[in-house]
Amino acid sequence: MVNDQQVPPPAERLALIDLAAVRHNVRHFVRLTSPARVMAIVKADAYGHGAEQVARAALEAGATWLGVAHISEALALRSAGISAPILAWLHTVDTPFAEAVAANVDLGLSGWELESVVAAARELQIPARVHLKIDTGLGRNGCPEDKWEAFVGRALAYQEEGLLRVVGIFSHFSVADEPERPETDLQLEKFRTAVAVAEDAGVDHEVRHIANTPAALSRPDSHFDMVRVGLGMYGLSPFPEQSPDELGLRPAMTLKTTIANCKEVPAGQGVSYGLRYTTQEPTTLALVPLGYADGVPRVGTGGPVWVDGNVYPVVGRIAMDQMVIDLKATGIAGTGKDLVGREAVLFGGVGMPSVDEWAEACGSINYEIITRISSRVQRKYTDSEEAGL
Repeated sequence: MVNDQQVPPPAERLALIDLAAVRHNVRHFVRLTSPARVMAIVKADAYGHGAEQVARAALEAGATWLGVAHISEALALRSAGISAPILAWLHTVDTPFAEAVAANVDLGLSGWELESVVAAARELQIPARVHLKIDTGLGRNGCPEDKWEAFVGRALAYQEEGLLRVVGIFSHFSVADEPERPETDLQLEKFRTAVAVAEDAGVDHEVRHIANTPAALSRPDSHFDMVRVGLGMYGLSPFPEQSPDELGLRPAMTLKTTIANCKEVPAGQGVSYGLRYTTQEPTTLALVPLGYADGVPRVGTGGPVWVDGNVYPVVGRIAMDQMVIDLKATGIAGTGKDLVGREAVLFGGVGMPSVDEWAEACGSINYEIITRISSRVQRKYTDSEEAGL
């Protein structure tokens, strides 16, 4: 019998996502923070890993909530058939609150949004589920301390009308990734005070949450009823001095392509825009077909690329579609040692360059490197558990 189904061609640029690594990381946080629940943060398309796929893997591994920034992200998960509790917390005047209420999406509120959410609930005749946010020191969203009591009072008045249910109280740390700093203690103290004020006013919450990945790892006194795990779920460390492996985490994403060209050049050959790099002796340059349109920062000169068992730094400026590595050798191009078609890995798991090395080369952080990988890079999902790896 002939199979008419066409096999897709190999991806020229690939972000390989190991869902077994995601599940491993989530189970690690479940064990570490129990009895607190785990909210898996899948905003920004799960930090570039694929929101639906990661959400399902996280829930399979024991996460009980999902967290996103925007309601549109929550609605996409609902459309995919995911029914777990979802919290969305970043809103604008154009946010579709009615759609969120109708889809049973929990809403994080800081102040002005309360009346808009209530209007949507009144129109639908469905009570909204809300989490009230207190600003304990980050200075972004969240109700100011001096307005907190009044904010809680307004929410409870609407709850009495049957228009909403205050499900949670939450806040966000500013420096939990720097455990030695005292501000985390101050924020915790303010959060406990805000919770007490809300409880005294009559709030019967389901969850209190303030801990992010670094606090989940280093501050058990901040776990309360739930922790919100973002970076750690993807197998990356929030602490510059500790590797993922030291924290019991496994990186989930491998970014790779194949060498597109390989040629010998003389000494004095300039490389890429601006000619910021010039070869000092005859050498071989290899072309890697990934650039800033694929999400690799333009400033990432020096970033590591693994090819054929060796790691080479990027030389010259990274362009829109490509970058160059200097193999520091001759007698390669046009021979059996030619690297054209060989796999080139920018970052990945064991034995490969790390996201943190790329972050250092770019003067950035690991969060940015993974979240900016663009849609031009195909995502492919694997499962090392099923493969027995």
